[in-house]
Amino acid sequence: MSGGIRRFQLSRALNANSGGGKLAARNELNTQPDIQTDSRVGTGCEGLDDILSGGLPQGRLYLIEGDPGAGKTTLALQFCLEGLKKGERALYITLSESRADLIHSADSHGMSLEQVEIVELLPNENDLLPEQQYTVFHPAEVELHDRMQRIVKEVQRVRPERLVIDALSELRMLAKDPLRYRRQILSLKDFMADQECTVLLLDDRSSREPDLQLHSVVHGVVSMDKMPREYGKTRRQIEVVKLRGTAYREGYHDYMIVTGGVVVFPRLIAADSRSEQSPEPVSSGIAELDALTGGGLDRGTSTLLIGPAGCGKTSIAIQWAATAARRGEACVFFSFEEAPNTMMMRAAGLGVDIRPHVATGKIVIQRVDPAEMSPGELVALVQEHVEKENVRMVVLDSLNGYLQSMPGEQFLAVHLHELLAYLGNRGVLTLMILAQAGTIGFPLQSVVDVSYLADNILLLRYFENHGEVRQAISTIKRRSGSHEHTIRELRLGPDRIRIGRPLHEFQGVLTGTPTFLGGAKET
Repeated sequence: MSGGIRRFQLSRALNANSGGGKLAARNELNTQPDIQTDSRVGTGCEGLDDILSGGLPQGRLYLIEGDPGAGKTTLALQFCLEGLKKGERALYITLSESRADLIHSADSHGMSLEQVEIVELLPNENDLLPEQQYTVFHPAEVELHDRMQRIVKEVQRVRPERLVIDALSELRMLAKDPLRYRRQILSLKDFMADQECTVLLLDDRSSREPDLQLHSVVHGVVSMDKMPREYGKTRRQIEVVKLRGTAYREGYHDYMIVTGGVVVFPRLIAADSRSEQSPEPVSSGIAELDALTGGGLDRGTSTLLIGPAGCGKTSIAIQWAATAARRGEACVFFSFEEAPNTMMMRAAGLGVDIRPHVATGKIVIQRVDPAEMSPGELVALVQEHVEKENVRMVVLDSLNGYLQSMPGEQFLAVHLHELLAYLGNRGVLTLMILAQAGTIGFPLQSVVDVSYLADNILLLRYFENHGEVRQAISTIKRRSGSHEHTIRELRLGPDRIRIGRPLHEFQGVLTGTPTFLGGAKET
């Protein structure tokens, strides 16, 4: 063990056993440099700093744990490079990977480690020789002491403000038993308290059981997890398990590893964006449709367009977006199924040409692959459009695709609740499309019931009339005011979307097989 650690432990033991132990301990604390607990150290990952309320408290010891491939080393490299940007010295001590491997990993992310002090403490190839094998002493009594001594000497030599030790699994295996391992970490923690250095300890969870003893020693724990799915991209989530003495955003947060480093998407909390805004009706541009919805949809509300496939749900949403774009408002479509070109061509055939608005950026069509995008990433995209592009209308087409990005159906309602509350607080009109299974004369079913989350519900149906399949539309829910309780016929094309007069002459339109009651037939 190094002289610095040995002197510290010996002094602590003498103070504890002497009659003036408390006074000596107090004097020792008074001679230590003051650590500004309010000072924060940026991790180099904006999303993680947001979760940590600004970053890690300076001068402390933190554990970054996760399975191999979770991104621990990448995050640690970002941490070091962030320090270099601020003129701080960074030391990276690797116990498992070679310097060449680290540089290769950094190069793949476009990072330069030229100014980062990298120290290799790897086993020597001579250790493979038979004469180098220990016969009397356990490696814990020889190699562990040497490794810890080297770590202390390198820290004293470089005097870094930021230190990374990668990985603790090497020390754990050398220590032989948990007691020796814990004592070594405690000694390291006591030594680092004098160095005014923020330390990241990386652990690849090579032990069979969670290292809860280590959790109790460090000041903070960040867990990085991979969640394999049966199909599609692996979902990654990060959680701040512990952060002593400071507030942070609890729970799991999605993250991804891209070229450039780890990107974290903080979990959306709608309460953080509360605001009072007066309701304002948003016209669809079709007088009959506005009348059906009680004068238009109010800004800051959410509307569910529900019905079987092909009945006109997306066309109605496009009509509302095109009208908003003509007023100069920005809109964004998150399309899970339909390609942007197909959507624009189909809309043009209905007399709603959105291509000029797409060219000017007033309407943005964002293609979403649910197998490749996590819910957190999608929410981050929505926030970016709303806060940076001042988007006034968001369309989710469709919730069926959105559901596929969820790890389980039970999470969809929770995600939607927070997302809709956030958009409502921002005064954004949200249109959600949900396709039901079934056509005519059969009970229609939805993969999930989210109708209670929507402020407004527009129901679209097919019905048969004189050997012809037609479409009908009705408003069955509007929280913010009155609406028509009638059922109107919906005609899509040619060259326009037409909403007919109420179908008073028919009964049973919603069943798909209506009965003609007499009077003038609807044409």
